[in-house]
Formats: sequence, structure tokens, C-alpha cells
Amino acid sequence: MPSRLPVQDIFAGLVTSIGTAIRYWFHYTLVAFAWLGVVPLTACRIYKCLFTGSVSSLLTLPLDMLSTENLLADCLQGCFVVTCTLCAFISLVWLREQIVHGGAPQWLEQNQQQAHNVAGPANEAPGAGHRPAENQPAPAPVDPPAENVAAAGVPAAPDVPGDPAEELEADDEVEAAAEDAADGNNGAQDDMNWNALEWDRAAEELTWERMLGLDGSLVFLEHVFWVVSLNTLFILVFAFCPYHIGHFSVVGLGFEDYVKASHFEGLITTIVGYVLLAVTLIVCHGLAAVVRFQRSRRLLGVCYIVVKVSLLVVVEIGVFPLICGWWLDICSLEMFDASLKDREMSFTSAPGTTMFLHWLVGMVYVFYFASFILLLREVLRPGVLWFLRNLNDPDFNPVQEMIHLPIYRHLRRFILSVVVFGSIVLLMLWLPIRIIKQVLPSFLPYNVMLYSDAPVSELSLELLLLQVVLPALLEQGHTRQWLKGLVRAWTVTAGYLLDLHSYLLGDQEENENNGNQQARNNNNNGAAPVVGEGLHAAHQAILQQGGPVGFQPYHRPIRFPFRIVLLILFMCLTLLLASLLCLTLPVFTGRWLMSFWTGSAKIHELYTAACGLYVCWLSVRAITVMLAWMPQGRRVILLKVHEWMLMIIKTLVVAILLAGVIPLLLGLLFELVIVAPLRVPLDQTPLFYPWQDWALGVLHAKIIAAVTLMGPQWWLKTVIEQVYANGIRNIDLHFIIRKLAAPVIAVLLLSLCVPYVIAAGIVPAVGVAKEMQNLVQRRIYPFLLMVVVLMGILYFQIRQFKRLYEHIKNDKYLVGQRLVNYERKSGKAISSPPSSPPQE
Repeated sequence: MPSRLPVQDIFAGLVTSIGTAIRYWFHYTLVAFAWLGVVPLTACRIYKCLFTGSVSSLLTLPLDMLSTENLLADCLQGCFVVTCTLCAFISLVWLREQIVHGGAPQWLEQNQQQAHNVAGPANEAPGAGHRPAENQPAPAPVDPPAENVAAAGVPAAPDVPGDPAEELEADDEVEAAAEDAADGNNGAQDDMNWNALEWDRAAEELTWERMLGLDGSLVFLEHVFWVVSLNTLFILVFAFCPYHIGHFSVVGLGFEDYVKASHFEGLITTIVGYVLLAVTLIVCHGLAAVVRFQRSRRLLGVCYIVVKVSLLVVVEIGVFPLICGWWLDICSLEMFDASLKDREMSFTSAPGTTMFLHWLVGMVYVFYFASFILLLREVLRPGVLWFLRNLNDPDFNPVQEMIHLPIYRHLRRFILSVVVFGSIVLLMLWLPIRIIKQVLPSFLPYNVMLYSDAPVSELSLELLLLQVVLPALLEQGHTRQWLKGLVRAWTVTAGYLLDLHSYLLGDQEENENNGNQQARNNNNNGAAPVVGEGLHAAHQAILQQGGPVGFQPYHRPIRFPFRIVLLILFMCLTLLLASLLCLTLPVFTGRWLMSFWTGSAKIHELYTAACGLYVCWLSVRAITVMLAWMPQGRRVILLKVHEWMLMIIKTLVVAILLAGVIPLLLGLLFELVIVAPLRVPLDQTPLFYPWQDWALGVLHAKIIAAVTLMGPQWWLKTVIEQVYANGIRNIDLHFIIRKLAAPVIAVLLLSLCVPYVIAAGIVPAVGVAKEMQNLVQRRIYPFLLMVVVLMGILYFQIRQFKRLYEHIKNDKYLVGQRLVNYERKSGKAISSPPSSPPQE
């Protein structure tokens, strides 16, 4: 092997590598063009063509596909359309699995079971994938029980004596069902009992690399064609047809002006179309039952279930949080010195953003309310909150409830939820604000508008609160324990005051002997499912059971309803006082502390509320710690106070360095490199705001730390992991200063000072003109950043060239390679056993 490769070998290796790179580049460019260009662009153009409403758009669709106007906007919109169709497809598959494994509603399976029972003799030989027990004729009544009919949403018919005409009609229906079952029952069973092994084999053959074309083959072009076809089909079925059904209905009923005034004409019209489609499916399902078309009846029923579940999901996830968000905003108008006219103007100017923000606020409210209910379940006796659904219950399946429960029960539950959530908002937001306005007139409104010329000032405030303040406050494990302790203390107090301790918390004596009684209750309440019904019977048992799950008995005192009313009033009074305390104490504390720093200037309430929350949390934490130390004696308390004071001093020093100095330098460097050159012209002087730079620097530092922890192993990642592993209790001040703070601060100071020394010291000494000096001072920071980036790219290319050089040399001159196991010798040498001679 020569010490240096010939030039022709290096050139040939470079040409081969460049050819391979070009081939891969062409292939991956084709893949990216197909999936990120053709698919979304086709979806967007077909979507626009269908919703234009003219025949000429259909004729010019091929030319519109090749048009180059608004390519980027159409691609982005097409990506959204493709995402919606993909989500619709996944939802349909998932809903099918829910129906297959959980069972269809009883009103859909009544005739199917009837057909199975009649066709029993024809199906005595069980086929592949069918259990013999399912094919045996089982005696079942023609009419379902009364309670099952009521559960399905159909009123039960009274018991009347049989009529001969009705008996003949029933015989004809049985014969028709038997003939239909003999023809197509096996096909329906084959459709429902699909073979999972074949699906697994197909999934093993088709990988993501092969489907997307990342394996180097061109098979993905067929997948692109199928994706475009499915997108067109889903747009036509799930968007075009419902929209035009709703549009014709709205125009026919004369509601077109009201729909246009809502600024969401397309969405509302589509929802109206889905509602009318559901009603049409119900009517067609009834007609199919009358004319005894069993397969059509089942198909229409499944389509109705799909539309019903879709509408219920929209109501539960979209409409209900939106109502909660708007109600929260309306009840808190006086807190921010706003009016309904302001909200109407904001909605008119940006309807989409306004609705999204209100929906987001409503979702947060619903989430925290559900979290508080889960906390209550940990404290209260099982059975107290029987009227609220338990989200932690393993048997709770909201999709199965949407499939099986009738519409009127969902409507009743929705109205009840709106009343409960709205009443709580009135009690904990509107009424406290009115009381504060009467008692403390100068306390409200909150100052949430910050008038400043500083760039991205309000953005930095919201990001600082959401990314730093709230996570640091909510991640403390003691907050949940404190809240749980307060709820338990309130429950004990209310229980003893109203003689409801047994009702709220249960009796310890009864809890010890409760196991056998609970087992007997479960045996009595839960009926055993019929063999062969499986998960469907279990879900029906859950939906039709009489009492709550996990119920524990309690002692019922005299005048129990009156005591419950007093308990509710006491709870409302407690919630009102807690809301008053949360709305006033943190903000008042933060304003008082900030007044020492800023004087009488108005500060954004995010700062004051965050400062007040931290001070309140530290105060409560200190009080709880002192109460825990008091039984240990004075000497132990003094020792603990000394240890904590030392730890607090170390933490303050580390906080000043890591959360004060480093974010300030990082934010100032970002301002000089990115913000100032882009926003300030050369003939103007940039103004720097250290407070805003520090706020943005905190966010940048958090992002850099997260990226560092996710990246490869190097010295900064090792140091951050070590500091995080030590924690606050085992904080090592010397290690943090020497290994983390000093190197990072040195690098940031060099990045700030070296360009300034060059621009303000060396360039004027050379004798450059004033205009050139100004240009150098304003552009030296981005110029040096570009130089550093180019040097990094050059260093990377040199390393790649060295690897290519070694690869060319090994391919040309390396004949063979042999892998030899290496074992470190410890103690005495490990000798390999002698090889035995070959047997002759």
C-alpha cells in the first residue's frame, strides 16, 4: 500500500462518490417532490375545483393542476387537506375496530341475531374463523326485552294479545330472514371476523421506507397514486357531499344570511349537512327494516353510527370547550376593563384566532376541572361522586358510550355539563370580581397591556410565564400534596360539622369488613354475560348497571337531604373565598414587592402574579418545613436552619450566574447578531432593553440546554447532566462555577467584547471614514457569525474528505480484513486451548 494515493485514484473515487450522491439526490428529490409537492398540490386543486361550484372548473382541472400560481400557499393548504383525510381514514379504521371488538348497538344486531337463530340448521358445519357455539340455534324471543329497547332509545311497546295477522307477518319475516341468512350471512361474518394474521403479514412486507420510497426503489409512485385517489374520494364523500346537502338545506330554509354572519359559513354548513345526513340515514334504516333488506339495514346502521360518533366528538371536543372559553371571557370582562363591544370587534377582525384562543382557554379549564375531580376521588369515599364519570376507571370507554347510548342521553349529559361548568365559572370568577369591585375599587382592573417600543416585549412576557414560571411552580411535587391535604381537611371539617363524616369519608370499622359485602353486591348487581357475547356483553352490562362502581355503604343521619343542601352551600362558600384569595393575594404581593424596584410605574400583571405566586409558595413551604421540624427540638432546628441557609446562599449564587448573567449575555448577543441588523437601519441608533434581553435570553438558554441534552455526548452535556443529577440538596458550587458558569460566561464575553474592540478600537485607529466605521460597528457581529459558520462547514468538509480518502485507499489496496477478538488480560494470561488435530 503506497503512503500516498495517486491523483487519478483520488479523482476516480471523487467522481464515483459524486455520481452516487447525484443519484441519491435525484431519487430523494423525486420522493420529496411527489410527497410534498404532487400529493398536497393535487389535493388542494381538487378541493378548490369541487367547492368552486361551477362546471367550468371541472373542465379546466387538468390545466389548473399544471398551474404555477400560488404554489407555496396551495402546497401548505394541501398538506392540511391531506392531514384531514388521513385523520379521517385512521378514525374510520379505529371506529371499525371499536365496533368489531366492542359490539354494535343492540338495535343494530337484533335482526342479525334473529337471522342467525333462524339460519342455524343451514350453518351447522362451522366454517373457518367461526366458533361452533355461535352457529348453534339458540332460543331467543323475537321482540327484545323492554329495558334493552329503552336503552337503545326506542320506547317499549305495551304487552298486548297476539293477532293472527301479526303472527303471519312474523312468520313471513322469519322466512325472509332465513333466506337472507342462507345467502349472505357467511359474507357478513367473514367481513366482521377478519384474519389478523394476514394483516400482520401485509404490515411486515410494507415498511415505511418502502412505502415512502426511502429504500431507493420506485414502488412509491404507485402509493402516491393511491394516496391521491383516496384523498379525492375522502374529499368527495366527507366534505363535498355534506357541505352541499347543508348548503341546499340552509338556502331552502332561508338561514343563509345568518350563516354568513357567523364568519364560519363552510364549517356550519358542513355540520348542518352531517346532521341532515344522520336523519336521512335513520329514515332509510327504518325503511330498510320495513322492507326486510337486512344487509342494507345493517350498512345504513353502521353509516349512522359513524356520523353519530363524528358529530358527538365535534360536540365534546369542539363545541363544549368553546362554550366554556367564551363564558369565561364574558364573566371576566370587568377584570380586564373590557366590554362585549371589544370582544365583538376582535372577533370581526380575526374570527379564526379569536375562536381558537377561546377554545384553548376552555380546554385548559376542562382539563384542570377533570384533574381536580380526580384529586377529589382520592380523598372522598367511593360512591360520593357517582354522578360524575371516573376517567381512571379501566371499564370507562367514551367511544363505546357514543356508539351504544342514544342521542337524548348524550344531549341530557351535555346540557348538564354546560350548567355545572357555567355555574362554577359564575361562582369562582364573576361573583368574586363583583365583590372585589365593591370592596377594593382600585384593585381592578389588571394591567395586561404593556406599551413599549421594545421589540417582542409582550411575546417575551407570555413565553417567560408559560415556559419558565408555570412549569417551575407546577413541577413542585408539594403543590399537589398541599391541595390534597387542604381538601381532606375541609372534608373532615364539613363531615364533623354536618354529621356527614361517614357519607364523605366512610367508616373505618365498616371499611375493614367491607370486602365480603362488596363482593356480594358485585355478584348481585353485575349479571353474568352470556357465553359468546364477549366484550360487547361487558359493555352492555356497564351501560345498563343500576348502581355506581366501587360503592361503599355509609351511615345515613337524620334529615339527610337538608344536610346535603347545607354541604353544597358550605362548598360554594369555600370556593368563593378560595377564588377571592387566589385573585387578590398573589397580585397584591407581587405589586407590593415590585413597587420597591419600579416605583409607581405600572407593570404587566404577569410579572406581579408570577412574583406573588413564588413568594406565597416559598412562604407556605417554609411554614410546613418549620412545623415538621418543631417536634425534633431546638438544636435540630438550628442545625437544619444552618444547612438550609447555606444551601439557599449557594442556590442564589448559582441562580445569579445561570439564570441571570448567562441569559442576559445570551439575549444581548442575540439582539446584536439577529434583531438589531434586521430591524434597525444604518442611519438610526439601536436601543437595548436589558430586561427584555434577559427574558429572551432565558428562553434561548432553555432551548440550548434542551438541544444539548438531546444531542451527542460532549463536555457541556456531561456537566449539565451532572448538575441535574446532583439537584438542589447536593449542589456543588465549586463544580458549577468551574465547569459550567466560567466557560460559558467566558465564551459569551469573548463573543461580545472581541467584535466591539475590533469595531471601536482597531478600525478607528486605521483611519477609516465615519460611514465605514458605522457600517463595521453595525455589521461586525453577523459577519463574525458567518465566518464562524463557514469555518465550521470547512472543518466538516475536511473531515469528510479524510474519510473519503481512507475509504478509497481501503477499497483499492486493502485485500482482506480479519476480526480478532480482544480480551484484556487480568491477573494471569488466558491461554487458548490447543486445537485438536483433524480426525482422519
